[in-house]
Amino acid sequence: MSMMVLVLSVAVLIAAAGLGAVVWAARGGPRWVHGVAKATTVAAELAAVAAKKGRSNSTGGSSGSGD
Repeated sequence: MSMMVLVLSVAVLIAAAGLGAVVWAARGGPRWVHGVAKATTVAAELAAVAAKKGRSNSTGGSSGSGD
């Protein structure tokens, strides 16, 4: 098993655990689950903002050069 597969497997497990915490917190789980769910939600929002910035930087288009 290569190291990359291991790292990706761990990342998927962490994401699945975060999703489980969000669902459990929505159903009224214990206090610590609400903290994990909040951390998961914040991480997802930060990833979405980073992805949006990455897409806007990579789509330079024609910005006024060569009229």
